[in-house]
Amino acid sequence: MSHQVPTGDYHAMEEAINGNTRLLISESPTNPHLSCIDVARFAEIGHRNDVETVIDATLATPCNLKPIDLGVDYVLHSATKYLGGHNDLLAGSIAGPAEGLAPIRKTRGLLGSVISPHCTYLLSRGLKTLELRMDRHNQNGLEIARFLENHPRISRVFYPGIESHPSYRLATKQMSGFGGLVTFEVANADWRQTADVVDAVKIPRIGPSLGGAESLIEQPLVMSYYECTAEQRAAFGITDNMIRIALGIENTTDLVDDLAQALDG
Repeated sequence: MSHQVPTGDYHAMEEAINGNTRLLISESPTNPHLSCIDVARFAEIGHRNDVETVIDATLATPCNLKPIDLGVDYVLHSATKYLGGHNDLLAGSIAGPAEGLAPIRKTRGLLGSVISPHCTYLLSRGLKTLELRMDRHNQNGLEIARFLENHPRISRVFYPGIESHPSYRLATKQMSGFGGLVTFEVANADWRQTADVVDAVKIPRIGPSLGGAESLIEQPLVMSYYECTAEQRAAFGITDNMIRIALGIENTTDLVDDLAQALDG
């Protein structure tokens, strides 16, 4: 059994802990709203209640956030994303103390769920350029977020590297960069008008992943949340006029110009 509490509601988190609680799990930043949690506070709550903690730091990458340094026990990454970096492999990773990972290693051996040799090669290749690529992802994310925030057709931008984001102060305190994922809402647009913007861009490809060299763009309404009811989407904060763009490592000016023509056309 699991209990879900709102992101960043530390009181609710503590209230949900009981004698059967074995693990606290969170994501930082979250997808697609890019909300950040206070990782050190999260870890302290776990330690004080004798509960192990896990952070999924896929969107941050080890280049921008190091949860273990802030007290977290385990860190998850979807290596399919930034670590691989080329949209061509499926893999995941967990980091933590050897004694804690021993049962996971044993279970993996029993079930046979291991990464393929070819994906291992591709991941090893991607890790060689991770720091270089993240510099460009961070740059593109910040510049696109600033551009969108100042565009008259955009009503809201979700990116922790800009001051209007609720997590800005926390993010600048615990992160060294903010990644290439930017979510935004088109002002006074219905789902069809929003889809027109997605269709009008020329550089990003339509797709639900992130972290690769190529930029990807999607409308969560019709991709990631298409099976949800309107009420469920509202509860998740997914609006009809929301667009999520996972910026790659293309030229920053080219990306800005492309979004400008899509929004102004």
